[in-house]
Amino acid sequence: MNTIYKMLLAGLLSMATLIAMAQPPAEGPHHHGQAPEAQEQAPHQGCPMHALTPSIDFQSVKICYAPDLGAFVAIDSVECSVHLVKIGEDRTMDTSASFKTDKTYKRHDLKNILRPVSVSAMGPYVLVLASAVNDSAYVAILDSNLNELARRPFQSPMYAMHRQGGTLIVLGRNPYGYDINVLPLHRLDLEQFANGQIMTHHYRVAKQSEKIKSADPVGIGLTATAVAVVFIALVCIALIISGSGKLIVSAEKRSKEKGTSTKSPAVKPVSSGSSAEEEIYAAIAAAIHLYNDELHDEEDTVITIQKVEREWTPWNAKYYNMNQYFNNRK
Repeated sequence: MNTIYKMLLAGLLSMATLIAMAQPPAEGPHHHGQAPEAQEQAPHQGCPMHALTPSIDFQSVKICYAPDLGAFVAIDSVECSVHLVKIGEDRTMDTSASFKTDKTYKRHDLKNILRPVSVSAMGPYVLVLASAVNDSAYVAILDSNLNELARRPFQSPMYAMHRQGGTLIVLGRNPYGYDINVLPLHRLDLEQFANGQIMTHHYRVAKQSEKIKSADPVGIGLTATAVAVVFIALVCIALIISGSGKLIVSAEKRSKEKGTSTKSPAVKPVSSGSSAEEEIYAAIAAAIHLYNDELHDEEDTVITIQKVEREWTPWNAKYYNMNQYFNNRK
């Protein structure tokens, strides 16, 4: 066991050396090959929304109020529809119009259902964002009666939208990261909205393997981690084996001590000349003999089977028992 402990200690020391070698050098807040001045200007380069001064919280709006329509626009995710709810003179609310975001009747592919996600009021018009779970979405412009005027499809699921002046920003997600779509709305050209150019920005999220590769390009840290895991497992196995061996040895010692301490009880010898036990045995044998004799009566073992000859009579004629077909046959 001392040899094993020495080997484990040497392995732990080598692992600590590898970890110390794998530590990257300390860096400042700037990236590799880029000055701090260039880093300060980098966040504003290529950003489509750097001109929007107020902060934007992109959220999925389930209900909004349209002042020009004097009604609420609400989402019904169960029926996949958008309702226009107005307040009557008697202060009761009633649905005046509705719009189905997915008009496919009784479809079973639930992941492809275009469900309403967010709504927004734009003067006398209503903007509706509908999206599926898998790979499609669209933004529709509706009139005051919730009739569709124009639609802009997307090739990835969308989650939220925000209208800022004459710009509509729609956020979504792709298999590699996020999408930011910017649509113009300043002139409300329906043809331009449906088929015009759209500014799309793709943000790619780095995978875990890419993060590990960028942090440890040589692979020393990953090797040190693997070696550490192996040596820790070996230490645990060695401790378990040594502990179980000690337990077995102590159990064997206790069992041996218990066997030597216990004494077998003295056996009382039976005297051969005891007449009382012999009488008991004789009475039992006589009772068994009498019981076996009384089971059956005495019977004569002579066989008394005799053959008796009988005369012929029509009663024992065999051909009377045959079918009439055979009796009448000539």
